[in-house]
Amino acid sequence: MTVVGTVLNGGATSVSPSVAAGAHDFTQFACAQCHGERGRGGVSADVPALNQLGKQLTVAQLKQIIDHGLGESANPKKPYMPVWGQVISAHQVADLVAYVRAGLPSVPGATPPPVITGQGAAVEGALLYQRYGCVNCHGPNGLGGVPNPQSPDKAIPALSGAAFFQQFNTDQKIIAMIRSGSVIGQAPIVSMPHWGGIIPDDQLRALVAYIKTLKTG
Repeated sequence: MTVVGTVLNGGATSVSPSVAAGAHDFTQFACAQCHGERGRGGVSADVPALNQLGKQLTVAQLKQIIDHGLGESANPKKPYMPVWGQVISAHQVADLVAYVRAGLPSVPGATPPPVITGQGAAVEGALLYQRYGCVNCHGPNGLGGVPNPQSPDKAIPALSGAAFFQQFNTDQKIIAMIRSGSVIGQAPIVSMPHWGGIIPDDQLRALVAYIKTLKTG
């Protein structure tokens, strides 16, 4: 059994493959954008740090929260932990739990993609689209297609195409949806989190600039 805390060549900390995979999942699914780097908190007073809380919760409790979400779903001004059960596999959930229970150690390469500014709002928005994990549900290039079988549309909607841009025909409407999310029910319906209080206004405008570059028909 590999023990967390063993030092390898170059000063890297040894972790089990499951903990390492969980660290990369933590990055891929944008957990750090709400819970802070390595779960240390500090992003929002409404989102707890995980580095201590994670050790206090049982494996079953952590799995329940990831699969079913948590927070004030009726209050769009408060961040809401989304329902991940239909998006994140049971194997990935187990790895995430192992990572959290291990104290969220540093794992080389498990870091959010950098966001480059100064190259235009659309470029910044495309990178934010990856950093905040939008791609996991809305797909590459906003094409959608991720199953959400209990929802009215049976899938997570695309952020492109004529129907989307007809409904969201102003920047303000797109920003309002990102801020308020779309928490339409309990698991197994996948919910879009409330990003209000998490994503600052300048980044919201950059995300809109990127979305407006996507296919319109």
